[in-house]
Amino acid sequence: MLTHSTPAFDADVVLIGGGIMSATLGAMLAQERPEWRILLLERADALATESSGPWNNAGTGHTGFCELNYMPDPADATKPLSMVEQFGRTRAWWDGLVADGRLDGGFLHPTPHLDVVFGERDMSYLRQRYETLRAYPEFAAMEYTENPETIRQWAPLVMEGRGPESMWGRIAATRHPGGTDVDFGALTRGLTAILTDAGGEVRFGHEVTRLRRTLAGWTVRGRGPQGRFAIRARRVFVGAGGKALRLLQSARLPEVRGYAVLPVGAAFLRCSDPEIARRLDGKVYGQAEIGAPPMSVPHLDRRYVDGADHLLFGPYATFSTKLLTRGRLSDFFTTLRPGNLPVVAAAALQNLGLVRYLIAQLAASRRAKFAQLRRFYPAADPADWELVPAGQRAQLVTPDRRRIGVLQQGTELVTGADGTIAGLLGASPGASTAVPIMQDLLVRWGILHSGGQPEFGSVPQGPR
Repeated sequence: MLTHSTPAFDADVVLIGGGIMSATLGAMLAQERPEWRILLLERADALATESSGPWNNAGTGHTGFCELNYMPDPADATKPLSMVEQFGRTRAWWDGLVADGRLDGGFLHPTPHLDVVFGERDMSYLRQRYETLRAYPEFAAMEYTENPETIRQWAPLVMEGRGPESMWGRIAATRHPGGTDVDFGALTRGLTAILTDAGGEVRFGHEVTRLRRTLAGWTVRGRGPQGRFAIRARRVFVGAGGKALRLLQSARLPEVRGYAVLPVGAAFLRCSDPEIARRLDGKVYGQAEIGAPPMSVPHLDRRYVDGADHLLFGPYATFSTKLLTRGRLSDFFTTLRPGNLPVVAAAALQNLGLVRYLIAQLAASRRAKFAQLRRFYPAADPADWELVPAGQRAQLVTPDRRRIGVLQQGTELVTGADGTIAGLLGASPGASTAVPIMQDLLVRWGILHSGGQPEFGSVPQGPR
C-alpha cells in the first residue's frame, strides 16, 4: 500500500480503541487520506465491546426529540437544536455511505421518539416544551396529547393494565415520528470494514499502556499477544473510552492538567420476547424524579439487535472503580493526581444529589427496580425480564476557576498544541455526535476545511 511514511514510522495514524469514535475517524481517513497507513489497536478480541456495544447503551440516536434532560427550561431550545443539528450531520454521513454501497444500513431502524409524563407539574412542563419546540422546522412533526386513548395508539404497552386515572393520575405525551434506534456495535464493525478495505489494519489483544512524544511524532507502547510492543506513529487518536484520560496523562499533555473522571456504571432490565417487544413502536422517555440527577432519566426502548426485537428499561445505576467493563478495580485510582484531587472533590460536593441517587440505586431491591418499570408498562411480568449490565462510563470532570471542579454531561475533544495527538473524554451522547466531533478533529489536523464534510456519495441534509 502507498504511504507517505518514512522508514522511521510504523504508521501515519494510530487509533487506540475499537469503538464508534475510532471507527468513524478511521473510515473518514480511509477516504480523505487513502495513502496513509492507519493502524487501529484494540485491547479486547473484538470491536465494540465497551460503550459502543448494543447492550451497553440504549441505541437512541440523540436528536433532542425526547431527551427531557437536554431542556430543563421548557422555554430554552438551545440544547435540543444543537443536538438535532449534530445528529443530522451524523445521519447524513451514514446515509451517504449506505447510498454509496460502502455501509450496510441494517444498523439503523426508524423508531418514533416519545415522552410520557405524569402529574400536573410535569404535564405543564411537557406542554411548554412542546410549544417551544414546535416553532422550529426540525420539531414541526412533534405531536402532543393528554388523551389516554391517543397515548394508547402511540404506545399500547404504556396504557396496558394502567387502570383508572384516579389510580395513576393524569398523563401526557409527545411523539416525534423521525427518531431512530441505532445498533452502534454493528455500525462500528461496518465503519471499521471501510478502513480495512482501504488497507488499514486492526490488531486485537493489543493494550496500550503508555504514550511518549518523540522528535517527530509518538511512540505507542503496550502489551500484545506476542509480548510488549512499541509502534512509531506520526499522529495518535485516543478513543479508548474510560481509559482515554489515563493515556493522555501518560503523554504528559498540559491540555488535560487538572482533568479527572468519575466512574459511572449502569444496568438495564431486558425483555427478549419478540411478541412483547413488537407491541411498542418507539422509545418512551420520562422525567427524572425530583432531586435525581439529569442522567437518571428513565426510558423504555424498543431495540433491534442482531435481527431480533427486544425491550430495554432503565438505566439503573451501578458502582465500580473500573473505568471499562473489562477494566481493573484500580482504574479510577490510576487517574488521580495532586492536581486533580481538588477538582474531583469539588465536583462530588456540588453533586450530592447524584451521590444520594447512587446510594439509593445500589440499595434498591429487584422488586423496587421493577416497580419503576411498571410506571411505564403496568402489565409487565417479572418472568419476562432480566437485569443485564450496561457497561461502565467515565464521566468527565473539568477544572473551573470559580467552582474548582465541574461534572460535565457530554464529551470533549482534547488536542495537543502541535496537533499530533487527540483524545475524546466523557460519555453520552458521544456516539450520536461522532461525525461532527471527528470532522472537528480533521479540521484541526488540516485535512478538512472548516465546515467541510467527507465526501462519501450523496449527502442528504438533516435527519429524516
